[in-house]
Parts: sequence; structure tokens; C-alpha cells
Amino acid sequence: MKMSTSLVICCLAAPALWGAGASQASQVKRGQYLVGIMGCNDCHTPMKMGPHGPEHDQTLLLSGHPAGLQMPPAPGLGEGPWVWIGAGTNTAFAGPWGVSYTANLTPDKETGLGSWSEADFLAMARSGKHLGKGRDILPPMPWEAVHSASISDQKALFAYLRSLKPIHNPVPDPVEPAQP
Repeated sequence: MKMSTSLVICCLAAPALWGAGASQASQVKRGQYLVGIMGCNDCHTPMKMGPHGPEHDQTLLLSGHPAGLQMPPAPGLGEGPWVWIGAGTNTAFAGPWGVSYTANLTPDKETGLGSWSEADFLAMARSGKHLGKGRDILPPMPWEAVHSASISDQKALFAYLRSLKPIHNPVPDPVEPAQP
């Protein structure tokens, strides 16, 4: 009798377990789709020169500004139509807010989102602040797009980012604007 009871319990529990895995896989797939259409790679994956010009370096997928790339001081951005500038890697930007570097979105625990909880990510998406309580998320990051996404899409984004290969890449801290 114990054997048949165990078999029944196992057969009843198995579909729930399979469903959870399928749900996680579909959430990751949805997050990958969202990262693609929201243009996250445009800034968070460094550009390199390829055979047909600039292309995303897929070995550094969503790892942010390359730690080894020391940027010189930004050129003066005065009055007029040129008020901000971006690096050739498309990972560093200077403007009236100072200098910002794109974050490492991989799940590296020391330099990426590996120590973030889903709640931290959702708080960032709602507030536009680092970890939901720190400094402002700086331009040109269109955090409003993440903010406008549904909670289920925000969770899918986080699930996808957590599924990536961790890349250890310490990104520089932002630089405050120069005082006049």
C-alpha cells in the first residue's frame, strides 16, 4: 500500500514541478525578447569593430562599460545643440548630469546584479533609483521604459538577466558634473 500511495503522490506532484520549470523557461524567454525590443544591448553590451563596422561584442553580453577602458575627461559641452556625448563603445556618456557608465547587468555577485533580489530590481523599476533607494539611474538610461512595463514583464526581465553567464566587470562609478 505504501508503494501505491507514494506513486500517486509522485504522479500528482510531478506536473506542478514540470509546470514551474516551463513557467521559468517561458519567463526567461519573455525577458530575452523584452531585452531585445527595449534596446538594452544598445548600451549595456559594449561595441567592437567587426568586419562590417561596429557590432555588439557578444562575449561581453550585457556586462556594461568595460572595466579596462579608461575614459579621458569628456570634452567641454557648452551651449547649443551638442549637450551630450557617448563613447565609441556606447557604454559611457557625458552631459549635464556628469559622466555615466552603463551597468553590468549579468548575475556576477560582485560587479553585476548577482546580489540583487527580484524585489531590488522591481524597486529600481518603480523608483528610478539604484536598488530602489540609492542614487538616480542616470541618462541616457530610459528607465521609464522599464518603469512602464507590467510587473510580470519586469519580473521576466529580471529572470532573463539572472539566466545570463556572470561576467566579472567592475564598472566605474558615475562622475558628478563639474562645478562652474
